[in-house]
Amino acid sequence: MDGRKLEYKGVEALKEIERLTLKAGEVQEQILREILTQNKNTEYLKKYLNEKDLSITEFKRCVPVTIYEAIFPYIERIANGDESSLITGHPITEMLCSSGTSGGEPKITPSIAEDLDRRTFLYNLIMPIINQYVPNLDEGKAMFLYFVKAEMSTPCGLPARTVLTSYYKSKHFKCRSHDRWNDLTSPDQTILCADTAQSMYCQILSGLIQRQQVLRLGAVFASAFLRAISFLECNWKILTEDIRTGHLNNSITDPNCRSCMNTLLSSPNPTLADELAKVCSEKCWKGILCKIWPRAKYIEAVVTGSMAQYVPALDYYSDGKLPLVCTMYASSECYFGVNLRPFCDPKDVAFTILPNMGYFEFIPLGHNGTLLMDFDEKKQVPNEKLVDLVHVKLGCFYELVITTFAGLYRYRIGDVVQVVGFYNKAPQFRFICRRNVVLSIDTEKTSEEDLHRAITMAKKLLEPHDALLLEYTSYPDTSSLPGHYVLYWEIQILHNNSNNNKYFSVIEECCNVIEEELDYVYRRCRTNDRSVGPLEIRVVEGGTFDLLMDLFIAQGASINQYKTPRCVKSKKALKLLKSRVLASFFSTRDPKWAPKMC
Repeated sequence: MDGRKLEYKGVEALKEIERLTLKAGEVQEQILREILTQNKNTEYLKKYLNEKDLSITEFKRCVPVTIYEAIFPYIERIANGDESSLITGHPITEMLCSSGTSGGEPKITPSIAEDLDRRTFLYNLIMPIINQYVPNLDEGKAMFLYFVKAEMSTPCGLPARTVLTSYYKSKHFKCRSHDRWNDLTSPDQTILCADTAQSMYCQILSGLIQRQQVLRLGAVFASAFLRAISFLECNWKILTEDIRTGHLNNSITDPNCRSCMNTLLSSPNPTLADELAKVCSEKCWKGILCKIWPRAKYIEAVVTGSMAQYVPALDYYSDGKLPLVCTMYASSECYFGVNLRPFCDPKDVAFTILPNMGYFEFIPLGHNGTLLMDFDEKKQVPNEKLVDLVHVKLGCFYELVITTFAGLYRYRIGDVVQVVGFYNKAPQFRFICRRNVVLSIDTEKTSEEDLHRAITMAKKLLEPHDALLLEYTSYPDTSSLPGHYVLYWEIQILHNNSNNNKYFSVIEECCNVIEEELDYVYRRCRTNDRSVGPLEIRVVEGGTFDLLMDLFIAQGASINQYKTPRCVKSKKALKLLKSRVLASFFSTRDPKWAPKMC
């Protein structure tokens, strides 16, 4: 960590943020020099650089901007047993599975031991920042719901897992010293349980038992926290019965979970059970969070990007009384920065990039507040087009590009961000979207290309019935939990004397085919995680998409450039679509999914 100690607490953490942001340019140059020096003998860098000239200028001139498909051959070779020195001077300790996909399969990226130090460094900054706004958080506990996913191994035996699973299973988490500002209600054994249902049950039960000590609520993603509320709504009677009797339900079979939960359920507590049952039995759950956990001061979760769609639901369950706090900006490939104003409105969240986390460059996407939607990943970006961290301009949009110690060089992350300010010399970014993503409910990211490919396969089922799919759009429906994809289809029947009902009978199978064609992460969320509900197709009346075009043109769109949006989020457009629905159909089975090497 640029020659300094790894752990910063309290005032020291805030001082370190000041130091890093005041010298953002110098720290960035130092980080890049360290990366090039440590990785100069790798096969990848030797293709582009002479080890006698590892200058920043030469790096920018010679090393190309790259995408996942270009570096995957190196990653695949390492996964199959080749040396880490193909891309990094450090031993690769694991492969991290991201929520993104390539060719329908989850992307994997290399990780080294030092990466865990960097992630821990960033985690340690969060509470000192929050303590500036909310005092005395050391006088209670945090009910943060954390989960691991089952991990696999590469052919050569490297662990392949998500970045959060990696952290929770690391000594940085499991062997951490007691910190009264980060005292969790969930025993570690419940977090580390790979059975999500058992983990969820035990963690919520722990939070209920310790309800009067809870000062903070949350999960990593807003969707996960809402899933926990839904779980509580379905299971509160069983949970309160455990509290009433002092005995853990027999459905919990994980021995580590049973052991730690039996300690928490040391004796019957009918008084607490009655209190909780009275609250949970209310017909309206508006404000339920404040009733169950009356001392809670805020909810912490990612509420930017696709997670912003869950803000109204979170506000409903807290009756608007609990601020939504989004603390940090990170990905599987690299952790980026922190929110220095964590209690701002979710729509105003901005992240200050910490210059010691990696080397950051940016592809300009627009100026003067206008985003140019040119995200062609396969188009080579000229090296000279990239902008350094400290040279980005206020109001402009960029795509983030990273260089890391673990062997990613000028790698396009796929995140689109906008510069909304500066803290000292470090820019502050608002996250705009993932490149090319049109639909997302949980951790899955479905691009326009993925959706089009799946629908192309499904619409073939209509052709034998003399029907054509004329037009379509989509919408991520999160009005109920779990959320699900909704597709609006306008179908033309080729023979006017035909009975429409016979064509509708095949549309359920179209739902199934689309889900089978969507990527690995979507199918995992649907079949294994249960965080995404069955896909729905809503068939609309003829002429609906002409009316949709009229609506957008009336709002200022150019008739010469109009293209049907493949995802609609405008309230007026959705109202129009919903008003013209003839029939709705849902997928009738789970898509096929099986764990595989990430």
